[in-house]
Amino acid sequence: MKSYAKITAQGAYVPEKIMTNQDFEKLVETSDEWIQQRTGIIERRITAQNEYTSDISYQAVLDLQQKYNVELSDVDMIINATLTPDYKTPSVASYVQARLGIKNAGALDINAACAGFAYGLNLANGLITSGQNKKILVIGAETLSKITDYEDRSTCILFGDGAGAFLVEYSETDASFIASTSGSDGDKGHNLYCSELSQEMFGEQLENEGNIVQNGRGVYKWAVGNVPHIINETIDKSDYDKEDIDWFVPHSANARMVESICDKSNIAKEKALMSLAYYGNTSSATIPLAIDLAIQENKINKGDKLLLVGFGGGLAYASTLIKWTL
Repeated sequence: MKSYAKITAQGAYVPEKIMTNQDFEKLVETSDEWIQQRTGIIERRITAQNEYTSDISYQAVLDLQQKYNVELSDVDMIINATLTPDYKTPSVASYVQARLGIKNAGALDINAACAGFAYGLNLANGLITSGQNKKILVIGAETLSKITDYEDRSTCILFGDGAGAFLVEYSETDASFIASTSGSDGDKGHNLYCSELSQEMFGEQLENEGNIVQNGRGVYKWAVGNVPHIINETIDKSDYDKEDIDWFVPHSANARMVESICDKSNIAKEKALMSLAYYGNTSSATIPLAIDLAIQENKINKGDKLLLVGFGGGLAYASTLIKWTL
């Protein structure tokens, strides 16, 4: 009997503290108008000093559980996508497993930066369809404010904190996953990095130890030039055409970037779901947060086809075309 993977619940969480564009006017030379025009961001959420990625991951799962009244005691794998773990080890997923009291679940973190959540979903699909697992929590969560240099005008305005979670389960008849693509242009990794153990990349000395460093133009050029090809490659693996896609859910990096990707991909901008305006760039959390917002606004209906495309640090990318089954 064939195994299918089905998305059965989703949840999200953002911290209480709000940091507006006006707040940044007091820190660096910028303005609300400048930030909105170039990024589309109005405000972002910031974790408390003692609030970490495991905390917001756990809260996103609680939201999922409360909204859909699902049983989690039989979850057998937890996948946490993040580039901001509480510790190098133990994993964030292990902390979430402990707090949920799930006794028989595997737990691992994956770091594909802004592509992490899409990678996590594709990994969950593979584990379930292969028969290895039957019920998987996939979480995308970041506390980017803890690795942001608030004196770096070019990057500090971009990042926020937040978490989203999906529950993916075994099904005999109903599949959520249609097609996927993944890859990496590792030779361009110097355009977006956060150094720690190694202070060199490709023979060059890295800057700003411990904080995010981004070549905005380099990432923008790569994304606008490559994401349309990733979109086409994913759709070509399915029985659908671009016109059949109900919603496009890209990584919410920059509103202008997403608009350019839509133009080059011949996707109507109205189909793009983003979490950017009020949450900022939350890396692996942008896609689940965007979907959560769209559900709150009653945009997504059961049976809709959503194309999720994550891209960022690595420079890694992952996409997944799904049928919404909630």
